[in-house]
Amino acid sequence: MNCKKATKSYESWLAKQTLIIPEDLQQKHVQMSGDVFSFMRATFYRWVELWENDCAELAQAPAILGVGDLHVENFGTWRDPDGRLVWGINDFDEAFTLPYTNDLVRLAVSAHLAISAAELTIDPAEACDAILEGYSKTLAEGGLPFVLAERHAWLREAVTSELRDPVKFWNKLVVLPTVETEIPRRARKLLEAALPDDDLDYRVVHRIAGLGSLGRQRYTALVDWRGGLMAREAKALVPSTYHWARGERHGTIQYETIIQQAVRCPDPSVDVRKDWVVRRLAPDCSRVELKSLPKDHAKRKLLEVMGRETANVHLGSGRAIEKVKRDLSKRPKGWLHSAALVMVKSTTQDWESWNA
Repeated sequence: MNCKKATKSYESWLAKQTLIIPEDLQQKHVQMSGDVFSFMRATFYRWVELWENDCAELAQAPAILGVGDLHVENFGTWRDPDGRLVWGINDFDEAFTLPYTNDLVRLAVSAHLAISAAELTIDPAEACDAILEGYSKTLAEGGLPFVLAERHAWLREAVTSELRDPVKFWNKLVVLPTVETEIPRRARKLLEAALPDDDLDYRVVHRIAGLGSLGRQRYTALVDWRGGLMAREAKALVPSTYHWARGERHGTIQYETIIQQAVRCPDPSVDVRKDWVVRRLAPDCSRVELKSLPKDHAKRKLLEVMGRETANVHLGSGRAIEKVKRDLSKRPKGWLHSAALVMVKSTTQDWESWNA
């Protein structure tokens, strides 16, 4: 299929999995036209098709439970049960059993596209080397979560920059209009259960966020509680896009499984209940956008820790990791950069076709 036919097919499948918000889906289509990096983030369904065709050999690599829709803006911060600030991958909507190479190549492609869009300033080949170096080291060492306390000071300073200022964060939420339509009963019950007290006077707003999941239901409960604002968000989940690609009408959502088995400091606010995920929203508990990072941040180190965090997630697959290590040791120097170039070309052509 070409991109437009694939989009129509995928969205038809998606509408059978969950209720679609037409206005948000239209907004997604607009953003897909804007630049190739946004297009890539919004069209994981096309990645699945192109990847298995253009990187057929890599698509046969040892399988693990992977992120699937991994990219350089799929990282954020949260507070663990002890209140420590933690950094890592923060979106697992597309978690699926897939070749370990998928997450690495997709992360590398997103770095290439971010470099082209001037969001990152680093040589593309060096970017791939940094990702692979971090990934390989962490597989060998056994994994370690990124707690931003006494360690990783440079990363803590980068992700807590002034653009994540609390005033700016909350101002973006409080100006959103209250949802007037009926909220699904399950979503409302989960939001109320996530609030600190019963019978709080909260209001629900609709937040436009992300690209891959744009079009699905997303409800945010806002409440002024004991001197400050709080927010909890419920987002609809669907089975991985891989089920659509395989012609399967149904599938198992792997979100909870992957976060439980990864080498990870848990976010106690995340609650996965069948086809909904609820989480805390706050300035220190949200996705980190590249444009919010200081301009002088260490790009190579950032990509290296992204590779390390990818390994932290893959290590949750246990015995399968020995096969990954053996396969990785046999790969020629520069394989990740070569694969990324292939997928950058395919994705760019796809974006041009979409705009045409």
